[in-house]
Amino acid sequence: MIGIPPVTVNGELVSSTTIRRAIESGDLQKAAAMLGREYTILGTVVRGDDLGKKIGFPTANLSAHNEQFPPNGVYFAEAKLDGVVYPGVVNLGYRPTVSSSNTERILEIHLLDFDRDIYGKDLELRFIRYLRPEKKFENVDALVHQIERDVQQARELSAA
Repeated sequence: MIGIPPVTVNGELVSSTTIRRAIESGDLQKAAAMLGREYTILGTVVRGDDLGKKIGFPTANLSAHNEQFPPNGVYFAEAKLDGVVYPGVVNLGYRPTVSSSNTERILEIHLLDFDRDIYGKDLELRFIRYLRPEKKFENVDALVHQIERDVQQARELSAA
């Protein structure tokens, strides 16, 4: 029998535990280096409360098939749908500005320049970069202003 030598990345042993810890701590670059690809979450698009649509940023809410998540926050990501990749902004968390009583984490993505009904479809989200922590804004207008900045940053990253 021939053994497989241990694999290291930047001098650190690659293991499922090391990868899980990197994801949980938000070190997506380390996780990607060890996985050989960006960290992904698979999920099915489910109905939400349409708040994103009401404020001008419709989102696809996902019922995720994964149990491993990065920290709450806003991320630049790419979503693969029917073999086509779309850039977008992910929010992972409790949406404190609009839902003070929410106890369930919500995973949602605003796909840039996208307007289709995809309820029931499966998406594969590739987390590319952490943008900012989730936070409670003073009001919905302040939230919308920040989302506009998040979308602009995602456009810049997508074009790079």
